[in-house]
Amino acid sequence: MANNIYRLAFEEPITALEDRIASLERTEPKTAELRDQIRLLKRELAETMRRIYGQLDSWETVQVARHPDRPMLTDYLNLLFDEFVELHGDKFFGDDRALRTGFAKLDRFKVLVVGHYKGKTLKERNECFFGCAHPEGYRKAMAKMRLAAKYRLPIICFIDTPGAYPGIGAEERGQAQVIAESMLEMSRLPTPIICVVIGEGGSGGALGIGVGDRVAVLQFAYYSVISPEGCAGILWKSHKFAGDAARALKLTSSHLRELGCVDDVIEEPLGGAHRDHHQMASRLKMYLLKSLRELVDLPMETLLANRYEKFRQMGRYLDCESAEPAMGQNSR
Repeated sequence: MANNIYRLAFEEPITALEDRIASLERTEPKTAELRDQIRLLKRELAETMRRIYGQLDSWETVQVARHPDRPMLTDYLNLLFDEFVELHGDKFFGDDRALRTGFAKLDRFKVLVVGHYKGKTLKERNECFFGCAHPEGYRKAMAKMRLAAKYRLPIICFIDTPGAYPGIGAEERGQAQVIAESMLEMSRLPTPIICVVIGEGGSGGALGIGVGDRVAVLQFAYYSVISPEGCAGILWKSHKFAGDAARALKLTSSHLRELGCVDDVIEEPLGGAHRDHHQMASRLKMYLLKSLRELVDLPMETLLANRYEKFRQMGRYLDCESAEPAMGQNSR
């Protein structure tokens, strides 16, 4: 369990216990009484984590999804895959560093990996615009996906973005159009596609690589039509209402599963994925391998038909007959 420098406000009881345990572990000599005390505190720490993380509200979940120590695309590439070979450029404009693509091996499966990358250092974050992809990123992803489909290689997409880049240049180069084209392309690609929201899943930027045969979300990630700040800015004209917006958007994993927007929720380690990268990677690998085994042997017609039906069935609506016009009123 990492002793993270970055602490979330609601984690104050956890922080106090971690600091106390760290202080006692530095104490010498370690008597039997001291070791018992440390053991009891660790048990209390686990219970406190379980209680706090078991009742997070929507805005607190968003904060966990954005935790700077949370494993990103590059962490999963190192922990899950072998022989990753990155593929660059869209053969049209440039190479978007916010959306990475490449071939890799996951145990016995050869796959194409596509994922958002936010960057870890300030230089990296500026290079990839904090995970906000430009049109060339989605064009690159589409081209590599078509290549994967040609050789019947499954595609694994890692979603982690607050949204597609909203700048003038991106709009001039067809941001909305290319996201729509990417969704259409993914809906009919003749190869298995697995999509996992590993952190933030914001707006069209997430949907651009979010159409697949399996769509999963990590327990403390979020998936939403818009970021809470964006929603608050539109509805309340102030980002101060981001917490209210998060609650209204129903963007947590439990909401998403209940609404049928995702197929599976992948449980995170106690205290969130940022506390144990290796355990999170292990759980994610188990899910990916299980999904690949289920999908790779399906006839292609069945795979595509199931994918189509899966997205057609999303959403709920109320269908009722119109009320009859009141007596004496003319019907139109």
